[in-house]
Amino acid sequence: TALFAVFSVVLYTALERGLRNQLDETLDAESRSAAALFLSEMQEMKGDAIAAATEAVNEMNVRGVVLGVYDGARLLASNNAAPPALLASVMTARGASAIGQAYDVPAFTKAGGRAMIQRSEYGGRAFHVLALMSRVSIDGSLGIVQRLLLFGLPLLLAAAGAGGYALATRNLRPLRDMAEQCQSITSQNLNRRLEIDSPSNELETLATAFNGLLARLDASFDTMRRFIADASHELRTPVSVVRGEADVALSRERPASEYRDALQAIHEESKRLSILIDDLLNLTRADAGHYALRAGELYWNDLLAECCRSAQALAAGKAITIECRVDGDVPYRGDEALLRRMTLNLLDNAIRYAPAGGKVTAVLDRRPAGVDIRIVDNGIGIAAGAIPRVFERFYRGDEARSRVAGGFGLGLPIVMTVANRALGAP
Repeated sequence: TALFAVFSVVLYTALERGLRNQLDETLDAESRSAAALFLSEMQEMKGDAIAAATEAVNEMNVRGVVLGVYDGARLLASNNAAPPALLASVMTARGASAIGQAYDVPAFTKAGGRAMIQRSEYGGRAFHVLALMSRVSIDGSLGIVQRLLLFGLPLLLAAAGAGGYALATRNLRPLRDMAEQCQSITSQNLNRRLEIDSPSNELETLATAFNGLLARLDASFDTMRRFIADASHELRTPVSVVRGEADVALSRERPASEYRDALQAIHEESKRLSILIDDLLNLTRADAGHYALRAGELYWNDLLAECCRSAQALAAGKAITIECRVDGDVPYRGDEALLRRMTLNLLDNAIRYAPAGGKVTAVLDRRPAGVDIRIVDNGIGIAAGAIPRVFERFYRGDEARSRVAGGFGLGLPIVMTVANRALGAP
């Protein structure tokens, strides 16, 4: 509405100025022609000003243009029945200061008028030619435009409003449908996706982005559910063992040696339970981003050698040889505690699944972009189908599911978490 109103004002103003300029050009042309014709007639009439003025205004009989020839303030002749007093007042209102300039004459007709004066000289005498035109033609044209705008503008606004409402309703309907679909999606049906009929490019982009978000949420919730189920399963086993040993020990009086065996079993299961809880807490803290890195300067070769020595006690029980190969001093900046945990987890995993009397090799190489660490064993290996899942929490390959063989399936996920989130910049 504001734009249409501004357009109407600009259009009306420009049209009024154009019509007025056109009227002024006509006045200028007619007054100049009359002044030139008056001088010509003066020459023919041998200086008879009245006769020359009369002849000039009669020959310049232009419809709608009032001409008057003046000798000073005296009207010599005019081509219109307008009162001489009016013509005199128009003449004297501006006088010589208005030569060649158009100006308004409000008293000339109801619509007002425009006047212009030209100066002529003959024989040392100064004469003035007055041209006067009514504004009725301008006001008529402006009136038509005014009525057109006054009646047409509301109709145009009504049509534009109806069209805009229809377009907005049609274009917003898919958004309302999307909002209703979003309200029906909960944690129980994250597999649903937004569907829109005949989407525009923008809405299709929005729906695709939101469906991508739903897919990521669905995967995250699925991972969380599996994590909770697996954690519950892993926690239930040591708790059941502890409770079973306690129930057996308390069922009747037993020798001290049997109580000692029961307490030993409870102690072992408590250690496993404590390790599992620590691993879960560390993973949860890492996922939440609450672990504050304590980066410092270190040497990777020293850290790897210390980890190999620490793992030697576990390897000795299976007569496994640990070989540590490093490429000189390798300075690094990172969180030493996390790096140690990562390396020990890899060594523990290798020793756990290496055969008795086997070999585990730890290799450290310097690379242009960082450090390359490889922990290699000659054990059962990983099935090709299991490789994509070895870093999933609580996942263990079929060959590794024995409680005698190993842990909870959290070692490699912790390694991946450290490598992704806890390493300092090299």
